[in-house]
Amino acid sequence: MTAILGISAFYHDSAAAIIVDGEIIAAAQEERFTRIKHDAAFPEQAIAYCLEEAGLTPDQIDLVGFYEKPFLKFERLLETTLAFAPWGFKAFLNTIPSWLKTKLHLPRVIHDGLNQQYKKRIVFVEHHESHAASAFFPSPFEEAAFLTVDGVGEWATASYGIGRGNQIEIQSELYFPHSVGLLYSAFTYYCGFKVNSGEYKLMGLAPYGEPRYANLIRENLVDIKPDGSIRLDLSYFDYCHGQTMTSKKFHQLMGGEPRQPESQLTQRDMDLAASIQVVTEEILMKMVQHVHAQTGLSRLCMAGGVALNCVANGKILREGPFEEIWIQPAAGDAGGALGVALFIWNQLLKKPRPIQAEDQQQGSFLGPRFSETQIREFLDTRGVVYHYRPDEEELCNEVAGFIADEKVVGWMQGRMEYGPRALGGRSILGDARSTTMQSIMNRKIKFRESFRPFAPSVLQSRVADYFDFPPGIDSPYMLQVADVQLHQRNTLPADSEQLTGLQQLQLIRSSVPAITHVDFSSRLQTVDASRHGRYFKLITAFEKLTDSPVMINTSFNVRGEPIVCSPEDAYRCFMATNMDVLVLEQFVILKSEQPDARAFEDDLHLDQYALD
Repeated sequence: MTAILGISAFYHDSAAAIIVDGEIIAAAQEERFTRIKHDAAFPEQAIAYCLEEAGLTPDQIDLVGFYEKPFLKFERLLETTLAFAPWGFKAFLNTIPSWLKTKLHLPRVIHDGLNQQYKKRIVFVEHHESHAASAFFPSPFEEAAFLTVDGVGEWATASYGIGRGNQIEIQSELYFPHSVGLLYSAFTYYCGFKVNSGEYKLMGLAPYGEPRYANLIRENLVDIKPDGSIRLDLSYFDYCHGQTMTSKKFHQLMGGEPRQPESQLTQRDMDLAASIQVVTEEILMKMVQHVHAQTGLSRLCMAGGVALNCVANGKILREGPFEEIWIQPAAGDAGGALGVALFIWNQLLKKPRPIQAEDQQQGSFLGPRFSETQIREFLDTRGVVYHYRPDEEELCNEVAGFIADEKVVGWMQGRMEYGPRALGGRSILGDARSTTMQSIMNRKIKFRESFRPFAPSVLQSRVADYFDFPPGIDSPYMLQVADVQLHQRNTLPADSEQLTGLQQLQLIRSSVPAITHVDFSSRLQTVDASRHGRYFKLITAFEKLTDSPVMINTSFNVRGEPIVCSPEDAYRCFMATNMDVLVLEQFVILKSEQPDARAFEDDLHLDQYALD
């Protein structure tokens, strides 16, 4: 038996993953245990979980891998500081303590984190190698091209190459400071959202605007080459030497200072979001076309934070040259923990790599599960009023009825998801047919911005009835955007084109309005029996009851909170919001029956978490 532990840490989204004889046993982000969103600390609790799931102690691990090479990264920081001296010196002084304390002493930190019980080799793999490994090795392909795009690793900001069998080879890289991820993050910051957290908000805001600034971006900020590589005019950016992403010159070009977080969104913010989204899609499409031309392959695997831009992914699938695409569900830095473990097993140890028809990611349900005994003990200790449903069909029929009655349901089943998306393990569910559910869930459940769209879960067998999506392709990880079918759309009023910005939310656009974005798009999750188990049975029961195979699926948390992990996390979130029903495995909890239940107009629960 060969057990390999992978670790990512110290930037954002720290995580751990463990594989045994090439099989992925467990993987989880540290934030789910500490309840600190995007927690960058050494993933002690995630490691402890992975070891427990594998039934191993630290001394039984054969190899430990870290997802990047810290000395290479430190080299970049030093060279960048010198290149931008003296302006970069203050930024360097702010980062040096953490490097001297931990990042330059990672072997010691790792040994300490494993209770001094691990005495064997620690392998350091380059950041984009970890991304590429996480993209290709779990994929269902024997041979494929790969593309990784993010902010920055050590020096690389993007890479591409070929994976064959149990080996990957990077053929070309794009280097810092020229970065698609940092370009997108600069606009995230400028539009008042948090970098490395709010990029998905910028993507969701884009359909409300027009790309009026796209040419300004192309002509001033970024030179886009035919192969998709880019050159940024660094005079517009501050990330090399300052404390912010954008410079005064950027602000002058765009016509004002950055939006203050939590302030009113303007049409300008929406137009900026639309503009950078269009430019990013253009860059990625050129990259993908170049990778296809260079490799001559028909399949593509993707990872890196930019691969979480599901709008761009949908365009690549629809309009790009590749026949099939597989994207790592934990595409950001968290996925590097899995990537480095798989890199060691396949690339370094040269072990055989099994190819599975779906993939090796197991639906990305790689986190903790909780037993019936654990849940009952928790509920009894807290004095919770609950109903136990031993019959699974009865449970699913009952919960489907709640959702059809426009109740909002917290749903915790099986293992927790690895990656940023809730996929039916830790989800809040609602009726996609409801004309009010999008507003209710944003304002009274998630306590977040009104413009934020919700994603649909749809039975794989009925995707074509509701969404314009390539036949034979699935989207189990909610990483593709598709348009709602024309025959499901409503005819809009003649004066609807006069509506701008958030006024567009007033329109009922389709038969499933709660998951139809203002541009008729949806971030799609397909649900099947083999990956999704009880969640598939629930949607099937809902379909029998309503003839609708579509359900709202949003992550089980409030704004700024990590997705819930344990029954305690789920119950706390349930009681602190306006959810109606909580389902913990086969235990059904009704808010109306709880003695301490109350309605929430403002969420005190939010105060525990930093705004994202």
